[in-house]
Amino acid sequence: MIGSIDVLTPGLLTSIQDKGRFGFKRFGVPVSGTMDHQSAAMANHLLNNDASAAVMEITLTGPQLVFNSDTLIVITGADLSPAVNGGACFMNRPVQLSAGDLLSFGGARKGVRAYLSVKGGFQTEKVMNSFSYYSGITSNALIKKGDRLSIHSSRSSGQLKSVVKEDPTLFDSLELPCTAGPEFEILKQEDQKSLFDLEFSVGGDNNRMGYRLNENNLSYPESYSMLTSSVLPGTVQLTPSGQLIVLMRDCQTTGGYPRILQLSETAINRLSQKRTQDRVQFAIRNS
Repeated sequence: MIGSIDVLTPGLLTSIQDKGRFGFKRFGVPVSGTMDHQSAAMANHLLNNDASAAVMEITLTGPQLVFNSDTLIVITGADLSPAVNGGACFMNRPVQLSAGDLLSFGGARKGVRAYLSVKGGFQTEKVMNSFSYYSGITSNALIKKGDRLSIHSSRSSGQLKSVVKEDPTLFDSLELPCTAGPEFEILKQEDQKSLFDLEFSVGGDNNRMGYRLNENNLSYPESYSMLTSSVLPGTVQLTPSGQLIVLMRDCQTTGGYPRILQLSETAINRLSQKRTQDRVQFAIRNS
C-alpha cells in the first residue's frame, strides 16, 4: 500500500538520494547520490531494503515530517538529535512509526549528514535510472515545505532488534586514504612530501559539488597547462593559487586543473561528515 510523508519544514539542503546516476557522463550528467555511501547503505541494510533504495539526506538542520501512514524507519550518519513526537528517537536501528507521528530534528551533536530510510525506499521521481535530486535533471533540487513524499506503508510483524554499531572513524579520523592522481608527478618533490605531512582544514566553500581546503601551501608549476580531462567524485585538484579542491558527488564530469590525488570511497564518506575548519590529512594507499 502506498503511503506518504508531509514536509512541514524542509531543513537545510535536504534531498532524496540513492547510489547515484550512472552511464550518463558523456552527456555531462553528474553521478550525484548520497554523499556518505557508508551511512546510507547501513540505513537501507537495517530495513532489508534494496541497496539502490532512495533515502533522505539531511544536512546539519533537519526537517519536520508528518507521517500519514505506518512505516519502519532508520536514521544513520550524523547525530542531528532526531525526535518522534518530541521524544528522543533511536539511531542505527529500525523504529516503527504510526500514521500521525511527527519526526523532527534538533541540534547537530556530531557529523554533518544524516540519512533517513523508510521501508521500501522513497518513491519519488525517477530520472535516468536514479531517484537522486539534482537541479536541472529532477523537478526538485531539494525538498520543500508542503511537499508530499510517497512511501510504502509498512508495519513490523515482529520485534525490532536489529542494531549496528557505527564506525567511529567516520567522524573522528582525520585520515583520507587516497591514491596518486594522473598529474601527481607535476608536483615538486618537496610538495609531494608535504602533501602527506601537512594537515589541511575544510574551507567555508563546501557543498555537494566540492570542498575547498583553506591552505595554499603547494606550488603550481610555472607555465603549466592541461587539456580539460575527466574527473570523478573524490578527485583532488590543484588550483593556480596553490589551494586544493576536492570534488564531491555532484561534481562536473570534466575539469582543467591538475588531478593530483584520487580519494577512496572511505575518504569521501569521511570528508562528507566534516564541517568548516575541521582538519584532514591525506594518506597514500599502496593498493
